[in-house]
Amino acid sequence: MNVIIIEDEKPSARRLQRMLTELQMEAETMLHSVEESIDWFQNNEHPDLIFLDIQLSDGLSFEIFETIDINSAVIFTTAYDEYALQAFKLNSIDYLLKPIDEDDLARAVSKFKERAPKQQSVTLDFNDIKKLLVNPIEREYKKRFSVKVGQHLKLINIDDIECFYSENKGTYAYTSEGRNYLLDTTLEQLEEELEPHKFFRISRKFFVNVNAINDMVSYTNSRLQIKLNTYKEQDVIVARERVKEFKDWLT
Repeated sequence: MNVIIIEDEKPSARRLQRMLTELQMEAETMLHSVEESIDWFQNNEHPDLIFLDIQLSDGLSFEIFETIDINSAVIFTTAYDEYALQAFKLNSIDYLLKPIDEDDLARAVSKFKERAPKQQSVTLDFNDIKKLLVNPIEREYKKRFSVKVGQHLKLINIDDIECFYSENKGTYAYTSEGRNYLLDTTLEQLEEELEPHKFFRISRKFFVNVNAINDMVSYTNSRLQIKLNTYKEQDVIVARERVKEFKDWLT
């Protein structure tokens, strides 16, 4: 079964890819823009299933379907509100609101597998869908976190956080003031909540803020070590499999 993901936010695409792998569905191809997707569809066999984000970095993904005749099944993965989505829910396999819930994804995949043997084509009127989205919703990312300090709640601005890390099953934010704060979240949830141009998940343990990077040096096994402005508690290492993507993210 050929499955692709079209999603401009690479952390979101990677998270969806990992979730699909857990459901024994491999999505080896990930596309991140309208232009890249059009080029890919012109030169490759079309997939059985597309996980499709609506708003990409260079336009709405519907532009792909206006250029290329595609009959693949579609599951929407989007941050658009459910009122607009309800209008075309029946015309696609399903839609998943971000952040994607594991159970919702499993149900959508099951729905696709049930329909696939019947070889029912999925016809979507993308022009009608575009009309519903004349005023697209701006994607909102976390601007601050509330943390408990004793009996008090403290607000931490996102720009003051140098890194997020996991330790002993807890998730922590480290600020430029040199303070650690325990958060009521996970690194997986943060992948959907952090501005992808500011924060990058360099390993299973760390997210780093690009504005907090002071230096980068070569490390063993083709990895990189990140030196942050004030965080010194542990080595901050870019996992080998993420080094290339990390370098691309920096530019």
